[in-house]
Amino acid sequence: MERDESAVAAFVTHDFAAARRAADASAARWRAGAPLSPVDGMPVVVKDMIETIDLPTQMNNPIYAGWASRRDAAGVHALRQGGAIILGKTVTTEFACGNSGPTRNPYDTSRTPGGSSSGSAAAVGAGMASMGFGTQTHASTIRPAGYCGAYALKATHGALHAGGVTPLAATLDHLGLIGASLEDVWAAAMVISRLVGGTPPHPGISGPMDVPPARKPRCLVRLATLGWEETPESSRLAFEGAVAAIAASGVEIIDGGNDDDVSALESELRDIGEFANDLLAWEARWPLASYRNHGASMVGSRIQDLLARSATMDAARYARAVADREGLRARVAALATRADGFLMLCSSGPAIQDHGFTGSRNYALPWTLVGGPAFALPLLSAEDLPLGLQLAGFADRDSDACSIAAWLRDTLLSKDGGEA
Repeated sequence: MERDESAVAAFVTHDFAAARRAADASAARWRAGAPLSPVDGMPVVVKDMIETIDLPTQMNNPIYAGWASRRDAAGVHALRQGGAIILGKTVTTEFACGNSGPTRNPYDTSRTPGGSSSGSAAAVGAGMASMGFGTQTHASTIRPAGYCGAYALKATHGALHAGGVTPLAATLDHLGLIGASLEDVWAAAMVISRLVGGTPPHPGISGPMDVPPARKPRCLVRLATLGWEETPESSRLAFEGAVAAIAASGVEIIDGGNDDDVSALESELRDIGEFANDLLAWEARWPLASYRNHGASMVGSRIQDLLARSATMDAARYARAVADREGLRARVAALATRADGFLMLCSSGPAIQDHGFTGSRNYALPWTLVGGPAFALPLLSAEDLPLGLQLAGFADRDSDACSIAAWLRDTLLSKDGGEA
């Protein structure tokens, strides 16, 4: 952190003295053979949209400058109870949907780290932390993890308790976890699930505390989504190589070119942008309108645009967007008897050279809407930069998706001689 923070700018605020005291206490527990949980001693950073009792939560907006909630969010509370060490708060875009912050990509500081979980992804990617809290309302965990060479989990909607996460859109908001390894991400998810459960009424993720044993899938669905059209050739070749290696290992790959059901799903995925933005705009009217009440100049253009969109909507249009999402979920669920999961990229290429734009959402948005689990796996590269492979699963089958993610990691890293 001392070496790289000036270039990466991942942190908003921190308390390293408190972190060292917590680390000493954790070391004593391990020496005594009495760790509190698998995350005891894990260095963790917290996106500055998520409440912490000891550090302010400022959301990259002057309205909340210096604001302290006097409580930990549910996920932060759970990890502290498990002995994790909170290093500090990390940069977010404005209210997780607007202007970007100062964070730079740790692999190339001329490039974006992605958003809105920019600081957490950059801190993990730079080796400053083992795990970072993020959120995802459209693409804000999977995309930055892919850009920054990190693992990530966007769990089934509601399966990780979102209490204390500043709300944006209730049926889209997910708590996200970005980690240095699949083991780190899964351990954090399970400690949260065991200690605080999911967002009620969801009971939380079920599964073993350790990463479930790697399981070779019998069939995976390859998805192009709208993102394929904007994906450069080098990234296409990296993805094609991974799919070929998976197929060579004996996994059936079905896609829109050889399966009618997948073709119909691909057609539907090309049209999700409009209803996804309708869902976000309608559900985010509050709190975004309440922020704008402090003065139009206090919020950025993205928030102004969402409020303008919501002003054109009525309840019937929102209901149509909800119905469109349910249709998408039904089409995905119908493939559960034939396939074990879905393969796509985390983003349309490596991180872009634009700090004002965090990148396309076209690969990450589908599984936000589906609400099932999605893992970012830093197993590919293009242009000498990280390129994330995304493994998506069926709702409430997070443990099963993790076991397939572990198999993909082991298979593809073995193919590449052990290097991501």
